[in-house]
Amino acid sequence: MSRLLLALGLVLVLALGACGGDDDEGGGSSGGANTEQQATAPASEPAAGECESPDQPPPRADGGEKKPKPLDPATTYEVELETSCGAFTIQLDQKTSPEAAASFAALARSGFYDDTIFHRIVPGFVIQGGDPTVTGGGGPGYSTTDEVPADAQYVPGVAAMAKAGNEPAGTGGSQFFVVTGEGTGLTPDYALLGEVTAGMEVVQAIGELGDPASGSTGTPLQSVVIEKAVVRER
Repeated sequence: MSRLLLALGLVLVLALGACGGDDDEGGGSSGGANTEQQATAPASEPAAGECESPDQPPPRADGGEKKPKPLDPATTYEVELETSCGAFTIQLDQKTSPEAAASFAALARSGFYDDTIFHRIVPGFVIQGGDPTVTGGGGPGYSTTDEVPADAQYVPGVAAMAKAGNEPAGTGGSQFFVVTGEGTGLTPDYALLGEVTAGMEVVQAIGELGDPASGSTGTPLQSVVIEKAVVRER
């Protein structure tokens, strides 16, 4: 079932995990008395927004997590997501959504998001991840509830919590989405997790990897892996 209600009359169906691909590197040298040996430069890390094509991580069981305590209101929290397309950073909005922000930070610290994928990618709309089961139905074993401002705007770079259509406004678990397109038409039902403050070009690159033919299902064309989530305080 969908974890995010897509407006503008689109039918919501969550995509299952996409198939990953292998990057095979091959090379060789021909022998001979006068053949010069050439040095091979080491492979470099992909530039921001330049995606690798990794194998999809195996699904993991969800649940078993404990709902965390609120974050320190005097501290700014940022979560950097290192992905196979590069890294981007979400600054958490603990003032607007204290429960979602605390949960996201705690799950990131525990490694819950490591080796998971963006299982739903709808070009020009959102990228969605945070489900270790890769089914679109997984969560941490608890839910959070935050009040969503009536004037909430879901514009490019805004991160929010995904929820099922039959759940109350402001409900969250572990699944989140980042808006990539203008004019989404989303109603103020999704807890505002925060905003991308660095690496938006990475988010947009990921957003291009959904199959347009899949519509709102958002079937990824390749695996986009969250390799590691890092929490920083300042």
